[in-house]
Amino acid sequence: MTTLPVPHVLVVDDDPAVRQLVTDYLSEHDFRVTGAASGPELLGVLRAGVVDLVLLDLRLRGEDGMNILRQLRSESQIPVIILTGRAEEADRVMGLELGADDYLTKPFSPRELLARMRTVLRRTQVAPDSRGARVCRAYRIPGWELNLRTRRLTSSSGTEVVLSNGEFNLLAALLSTGNRIVTRDQLIEMSRRYDNEVYDRAIDVQILRLRRKIEENPTEPKIIITERGAGYRVAVNVEAVY
Repeated sequence: MTTLPVPHVLVVDDDPAVRQLVTDYLSEHDFRVTGAASGPELLGVLRAGVVDLVLLDLRLRGEDGMNILRQLRSESQIPVIILTGRAEEADRVMGLELGADDYLTKPFSPRELLARMRTVLRRTQVAPDSRGARVCRAYRIPGWELNLRTRRLTSSSGTEVVLSNGEFNLLAALLSTGNRIVTRDQLIEMSRRYDNEVYDRAIDVQILRLRRKIEENPTEPKIIITERGAGYRVAVNVEAVY
């Protein structure tokens, strides 16, 4: 039997009592929970590792929760459940329009929260896909982690390297192959699973750009190597994070 990963939930609320209530209840139901009291703390947690779902209070002290949600949605596809007051219908509507996956009004029942979270996680495929295969959340290679949900490439020292859409799609496709040799045509087709846009067919140019960003010496690559007459291969160990 396949063991599913423990979902990681990020609770963003400036009320420590709410964070503690959610943490205690979800921890009893096989969730890993991290708390944050502000937008900067939220971004710090996202940069540090894989998060499966965000619970976001839209009324953070001194911050605009809508702007936080807007930024979060522009940078990732992590599912978000917003927390609002009962009288804040406009907030709920705007939050959903900005891409939130669901909402819950305060005060809320922990049991209802759990039910809504499970529904959102099923819908966003954190559980196994329709064929029963586990869904990869990130890839790790020596010195680097590529988070597929946030589309971020982070070094082992915590430095984030900005990737274009094409670079992200290509790197994700390469890492998904493990250490197999893949042709240019295969990379073009595989990259489409990460984005619907038409992929730039200048594979060699994209490879060169990736090497400049992740290789210690791009002229003597150790991570992405060229197999002459065949294609490309990742030459280091690739760890899939589920």
